[in-house]
Amino acid sequence: MQDYKKISGNSLKNGGLSAFIVLVLVLTLLAGCSGKSDAGGSSQSTAATNAASSAPSAEPAAAKAAETPAAPAYPLTVQDELGHEVTLNAAPAKIFAPYMEDSLVVLGVKPVGQWSNNGQGQAYLQDQLSDVPLVDFTSGLPSPEAVMAMQPDLIVLHNAYYAENGVYEQYSKIAPTYVFKQAAGDLDSSVTMLGELLGKQAEAAKGLADYHKKVEAAKAVLAPHTEGKKALIIRFNSRGMFLMGGVYGGFVLASELGIAKSDLVAEENSLDLSLELLPQIDADYIFLANDTANTGETFYKELTESALWKSIPAVKAGQVYKVDDRYWLGGGVVAYSNVIDDVLRILVP
Repeated sequence: MQDYKKISGNSLKNGGLSAFIVLVLVLTLLAGCSGKSDAGGSSQSTAATNAASSAPSAEPAAAKAAETPAAPAYPLTVQDELGHEVTLNAAPAKIFAPYMEDSLVVLGVKPVGQWSNNGQGQAYLQDQLSDVPLVDFTSGLPSPEAVMAMQPDLIVLHNAYYAENGVYEQYSKIAPTYVFKQAAGDLDSSVTMLGELLGKQAEAAKGLADYHKKVEAAKAVLAPHTEGKKALIIRFNSRGMFLMGGVYGGFVLASELGIAKSDLVAEENSLDLSLELLPQIDADYIFLANDTANTGETFYKELTESALWKSIPAVKAGQVYKVDDRYWLGGGVVAYSNVIDDVLRILVP
């Protein structure tokens, strides 16, 4: 403004009216252009601000995308734990995974048939599987014809034993067949893989995360009662008595809750028990799992009524506990969670 006044004053003194008029016109034009430019810029800026405020934020969208697991891609080809190549052209809808029903329940999947023994499925799962047909395993694995009748589009065998004697070759002709070496011994791996096969990765991750939270909480509570202690499971059925090592309930005790195994099963998953072995039992806590149908009752009485049994330190201390074999000998997140509940109830006053 000061420059403008100085110039205009000199022009009037010298009588340069025309030059003054020209200057005013130029300044007016410049001001007009500037006004238009500012108005346009202001208008564009306002529009951009409004658009930004009305558009969804990119950051929440990116965060949401990161939280959502990628959709499963099919065809899917994987190698099972015995080295067989398994290809699924689409997400399987009809699953036959005997003795892995526990993991299927965690994933929210119902199989086309469920494992059963003597007409009974896994009792702790029946609230969710009561309408699933029973498949009898009393005399061994079902025939290929029985499996074919269920029309599965995926068969999963929970341990390598199930695949022996030509079973894998027969079953794999019916549907893609995946075999675990021992699914119950590594839930993180088996549940995650099952989730991948079925396109249920998110459900698998959540189920495992919830389970691990429970394990860590239980370990903290149990630590004062189990530090330096050993535990042992004795199983009874129609075939005899067995010491259980690092599978099923034994896996929960040793690998999940950190309670040391008896030296007798330090390197074994299962060991035949005879009365002669009783003096070698070094466990502080002993858990007895008798067959639900009481087929092991004869062996149970033989053991618990013997003088050698009564001389074991844990027996003398009253630290022997009967447990429910239906989930102590089950293999999955639901069964293992129930075992943890039992151990807390038994060992924590």
